[in-house]
Amino acid sequence: MASPAQQLPPGWTAEWDATHQRYLFIETHTGHTQWEPPAAGPELSPQPSVSPPPSHHAKRRQYAAGQTQAYYGVGDSLAAVPQYSAAAPQPQPTQLFTPGLAADGQFQQQQQQPPPYYGGHAEPEYINAPQQPVYPVQPPSQMGVLADQFGQMTMGHKGLRLFTTNLLTSPPEPLELRQPPPEIFLPPNSCLSQSPYANADASYQRCTLNAIPTTNSLLNKSKIPLGLVLTPYRSLKEGEEEVPVVTDTVIARCRRCRTYINPYVQFIDGGNRWRCCMCSLSNEVPQLFDWDQVRNQPGDRWARAELNHGVVEFVAPTEYMVRPPQPAVYIFLIDVSHSAIQSGMVATATRTILENLDRIPDENGRTKVSIIAFDTSLYFFTLPSGGAESSMLVVSDIDDVFLPKPTDLLVNLQEARPALETLLGRLSDMFQDNHTVGSALGPALQAGFQMMAPIGGKIMVLTASLPSIGVGALKNREDPKVLGTPKESGLLQAASPFYKTFAIECSRAQVSVDMFLFSPGYQDVATLACLPHYTAGQTFFYPAFNASRTEDAIKFAHEFGKVLAMPIMLEAVMRVRASKNLRMSSFHGNFFVRSTDLLAMPAVPQDLSYAIEVQIEDTITAPFVVFQTAVLHTTCYGERRIRVVTTALPTTSNLSEVFASADQVAIATLLANKAVERSITHRLEDSRDALFNKMVEVLTAYKASMTAAGAGASAQLAISENLKMLPVLVLGLLKNVGIRQSAQIPPDLRAYAQALLTSLPSQILIPYVYPNFYSLHNMPPECGTVGEHGIIMPPPLPLTSERLERHGLYVIEDGQTIFLWIGRDAVPQLVMDVFNLPSYEVLRGGKTTLPVLDNPFSQRVTAIIQKTREMRRGVYYPHLYIVKEDGEPPLRLWALSCLIQDRADVLPSYQQFISQLKDKVSVNSMPSFAIFNWMFM
Repeated sequence: MASPAQQLPPGWTAEWDATHQRYLFIETHTGHTQWEPPAAGPELSPQPSVSPPPSHHAKRRQYAAGQTQAYYGVGDSLAAVPQYSAAAPQPQPTQLFTPGLAADGQFQQQQQQPPPYYGGHAEPEYINAPQQPVYPVQPPSQMGVLADQFGQMTMGHKGLRLFTTNLLTSPPEPLELRQPPPEIFLPPNSCLSQSPYANADASYQRCTLNAIPTTNSLLNKSKIPLGLVLTPYRSLKEGEEEVPVVTDTVIARCRRCRTYINPYVQFIDGGNRWRCCMCSLSNEVPQLFDWDQVRNQPGDRWARAELNHGVVEFVAPTEYMVRPPQPAVYIFLIDVSHSAIQSGMVATATRTILENLDRIPDENGRTKVSIIAFDTSLYFFTLPSGGAESSMLVVSDIDDVFLPKPTDLLVNLQEARPALETLLGRLSDMFQDNHTVGSALGPALQAGFQMMAPIGGKIMVLTASLPSIGVGALKNREDPKVLGTPKESGLLQAASPFYKTFAIECSRAQVSVDMFLFSPGYQDVATLACLPHYTAGQTFFYPAFNASRTEDAIKFAHEFGKVLAMPIMLEAVMRVRASKNLRMSSFHGNFFVRSTDLLAMPAVPQDLSYAIEVQIEDTITAPFVVFQTAVLHTTCYGERRIRVVTTALPTTSNLSEVFASADQVAIATLLANKAVERSITHRLEDSRDALFNKMVEVLTAYKASMTAAGAGASAQLAISENLKMLPVLVLGLLKNVGIRQSAQIPPDLRAYAQALLTSLPSQILIPYVYPNFYSLHNMPPECGTVGEHGIIMPPPLPLTSERLERHGLYVIEDGQTIFLWIGRDAVPQLVMDVFNLPSYEVLRGGKTTLPVLDNPFSQRVTAIIQKTREMRRGVYYPHLYIVKEDGEPPLRLWALSCLIQDRADVLPSYQQFISQLKDKVSVNSMPSFAIFNWMFM
């Protein structure tokens, strides 16, 4: 059969879409795509007999140790960008995994050159996102055909198609984690609007299933957890539109279930009433709903933002306020003990606050600030309005904390600006000779609370030592003998009840706490992180901080500065509503559950994530269901608002559709939260077992219901194509510092990792669990240059050391740390171009800043590092470490631990993990008599 490309008119090309098993027709000069062939050409309806383009397999090139090659100069064209390869001078094509096993049991590899990759996100952008390139997807295997025959009988009308893949022959492909979640196919006429934004973008709210089972038994049959992953207050990047704001204070809500009007309600009775999409109650349309108050004339109902957008914000009328909107209030508790001064933390912190005073949200001039220093005493500073000098008041009685002065301690930022600038400029010098060792953190927190309680706001704690005196004093409970044993989970629980009790008091008074921890030794992060956990704050950890290292100072100053400049939601409460017979059953994240389903969040930072498990209580009869998250809050600019996030999902009674709609990124995010909670309430071992068993349950359920192999042993391990990366994400969780089986992980590092696992949004969490791995020495020539959508990133590689070549340069990054790995046989010119050093031997490993050099390759590498630090949301600024192949063992092992597909210590490789899953699934699928015979064979 002739190729479609040969039958098309000029200006058109055809590409095989392996996912949909059909050709995609592309108009070359406009980029327009369509499924049907162009009218000018002959009819080319896709037929089953049309074969996709053949795959050409090639063996991976092997390089001998010590083999080097002459450096190729840079010409004027982009194609002449150097390749630092030890083989032929031609650019090396990127090697991607392709299905199939070689004779020796190793994965075959296919050499392909993918299109430019712009460093896409693990979740789709809200709007105006750059279109991600389409990468080849494995055609469905024979097993997939069987699954189609088994479970696709009733799926055509909704558009969901189930493709089965064999995990034994389909290794992980990192690019699949950048794909959007499965498409949502709502029934016809379920939405009032044709707007593409009628459903909330997944970066705000996503569900583990994009087709909701109609019964709990059907959900249990799939073994997939049902839950929501929320980031209701996510940051916006350049080019993204703001969340639309309804300013007329006309808010239509259901009288019975209190749902906010949204694109999925129905207007009845000539448009005078609307029927709730959750409880079906008929409600009156507010009188001013169709009135344009700005122009003072009739308005267009269908243009209202709440009927066209899944994410919208209402300006709240007075009935939504129990008091006038509070101002933004910041109290800085700064540790000035000997270790804090000597590390340079105090000097760096005060300088950062001083440099960011203009960035602190204060558009309405109401923001208040205060500074309290502490060691074994408390130091208050009066900041008189209009004056340039401050005075210090010392309180040494920490057993009965009191405020030494009723005024001038918590002051207006603008009015006290001169005195505040003077104090910040000399605070570090005031305590430079302080030799006091000890920390009265608990009393300092009580003082800050007394000052802030009548108003509410944010306490920012910067401390470099373990609290040792007064209420909340802690002891060093780090015991190497406990690590790796069942008792280790005790180190992840709070050591003192004071911090949880105090946090709950703070939550009631609308006070949030952020912790910045710098101790060179044990600091009990697990206990101190209770404060941010229950007050909707954040924890930041800088182990062994030393400001004399430029990299340490820059990282802290960058992150602290972004936290200071970040707009925040104040005195917020959040509630999630759902359609009839759906109930929110448990909550994960940084907040305090005030009542059954009301989450109290005194101050909501941007880009904090929450996970909520959902339970199906009874049979769902509606064709679709709606989840709606409402966050009532005060902006840091003094306006009371309600942010409403609405997601509508179809229902299904077909198990195939349940599997086809599963969102592996949302599932992994929910599992991370559940795993951390289980490790604290039970044991770390129980947490790991629960993760592994959940993966086994899902695979067993899929095998039993979706494959012809049903019960008994099978040579394959089947899963739906959209869940193909879930096993490697679970493996990444099992190998993450927060969960990993090891007797070498300090409890502070493990506790901080768990704080990240339960607070990071999916876009940042996924690389933290499944890092990115790039090859730089032979990357395509356009990588590191500016493309249509910014810096073009190299294509990510699978996380295995098999891809490391001894002459190569690689980036491994997880969003918190960037490793620049260099092989021992790197050519001298590469070392000179990147590090400005004559050879590999004189290069030193460790924390570093790359030099700014005047050569194209250095500029490309620098651009990629910079893009890595900027492409995700959040305030994190990863350290950069140079890792030499034969360098310091601890640093090498740290970097290699990110390559989670390799075996490490007692932890299995990906292939071993898949084999373990297969064995367990095979046993679970056997009839009971077969299991009996198998056990005694």
